Amino acid sequence: MTTDPGQLRKATLQARDRLSQDEMAVASEAICDKILKLPEIINSQTIFAYVSFRSEVATYKLIESLLAAGKTVAVPITRVAEKRLDAVKITSISDDLEPGYCKIPEPTDTLCRTNTIVPDTIGVILLPGSVFDKRGGRFGYGGGYYDRFVSNIPDAFRIGLAYDLQIVEKIPLQPHDELLDYVVTPSAVYKGNRK
Repeated sequence: MTTDPGQLRKATLQARDRLSQDEMAVASEAICDKILKLPEIINSQTIFAYVSFRSEVATYKLIESLLAAGKTVAVPITRVAEKRLDAVKITSISDDLEPGYCKIPEPTDTLCRTNTIVPDTIGVILLPGSVFDKRGGRFGYGGGYYDRFVSNIPDAFRIGLAYDLQIVEKIPLQPHDELLDYVVTPSAVYKGNRK
């Protein structure tokens, strides 16, 4: 296993991209079931969730379940010029999203003007990533957007969603890499060492 962050990220994403649609669907459903049972999710009113894209762990059903449970769900809008994410409240996946940055589904311009929420109100953040480890280490995709986002909301609970093949023993974290509280895979819930 390589310790070069770029190589590790690339190799893991290539392996993730090789999963079949069925494998991704079954794994994503198992992860979703685990997440909905976490006390942090049950006890939190406002949840920030990434909108899945390509081979990421699917979040559409998870977001729909959270909305059906009466949760306030916010999703990211990427502010490329400012290199940051904003949180925008949605009430419907089918009505509120359109292709945005890198064609990732993002909230519509209208929603961004009216529904941006204050980050401090977020109780739980659900994060994508390329590689994770069992202590809550996470590599994203190299842009640093999520690291900057979560570092500004230290009290929010952080949960990474990953297929089992994305878990390694220990990733070579950089000082700016933020630790997670949990990493949830189809087969396990790893409790991170953040606190």
